[in-house]
This record gives sequence, structure tokens and C-alpha cells, in this order.
Amino acid sequence: MPEIQLQRLRPDHAPALLAFERENRAFFAASVPDRGDDYFTDFAARHAALLAEQETGACHFHVLVAEDGEILGRFNVVNVADGSADLGFRLAEKATGRGLATEAVRQILKACERTYGLTTVRAAAALTNTASRAVLTRMGFVLTGEELVLSGKRGVGYVRHLPAETPTAAPAPTPTPTPT
Repeated sequence: MPEIQLQRLRPDHAPALLAFERENRAFFAASVPDRGDDYFTDFAARHAALLAEQETGACHFHVLVAEDGEILGRFNVVNVADGSADLGFRLAEKATGRGLATEAVRQILKACERTYGLTTVRAAAALTNTASRAVLTRMGFVLTGEELVLSGKRGVGYVRHLPAETPTAAPAPTPTPTPT
């Protein structure tokens, strides 16, 4: 199986990311809000703005990259504040059904806890987006009871509380035996 990696968004991802968004636009529109024509027209400026925003720590953008450099998905942690953030993700149509989204979300949650210092991650999905809802449930997200409207579609909110990482205490020094 070819190697697929979750990578933090970088400037050199731009061409592959634009291709990913164009190739999957109709597929995404069936279950997530469409980005609109301006997104594609102003892609270079938007990509630069995302990278600048990422530098502030207010968000963390990731892409799922195939061995040949093709982007198969994007996983975004946004609205980072006070130990919490929102997770959003989309996977290329041809990459669905292989467990890639589940594994990427698993890696994102580890980064949220260990690297980004988060304790709560929220997500939302349209009721018709059964694949994303299944991924969220598999990864321990629970329904919040919040009913949402996502681009005109009924949706639901999810939350996942991350265990606080316990600092590892330095072991107590072992006493050196005294010669008798």
C-alpha cells in the first residue's frame, strides 16, 4: 500500500490542494458547504492567508498527502481558544471507504492534545453526511444535542473531550548504597 501522510499545511501544497478542491467540488457539495467560485478565483491569496493565520496559532491546517504528492484530504483545526477548537475535514471521493479519514482524525486528536494543548474539540456534520458522522462517532465524539443548519442542511454538533496530559514526574533518585 502506498504511503499516505498527514502533513501540516505548507506553501508548496498549494497546487495539489487547488487540484483536490477542483476535482472534488461536486462530491463535497453533496455533504458539506460549497466554497463558492471566489474560493477558486482567489485561491493563491486565500492559501497565503491560511498560512499566515496558522502562524498565529489560531488554527492548524493539515492535508492528507499520497506518496506522489496528491492531496487526498484536508483536516482543519480552527477557532483555537481557551483549550478548545473546532475540527472540520473533507476527503477526496476516490479515497473514501479505506479508513483514511478515521486514521487522520486519530492523528489530529493526538496533535490537538499533545502539540496544540487542547482539551475539547468540537465538530459538526450534516445529517446526510453519514460518513463523517461515522468517523466522529468512531473517534469518540458524542452528540451535543445541538441542532445546526449547515449551508441550508440540517446538521448536528459533536464534542470530544481530550484527557489532560499528565506531566511525567522525574523519578526520585535512587539512593546509592554506602559501602560498609
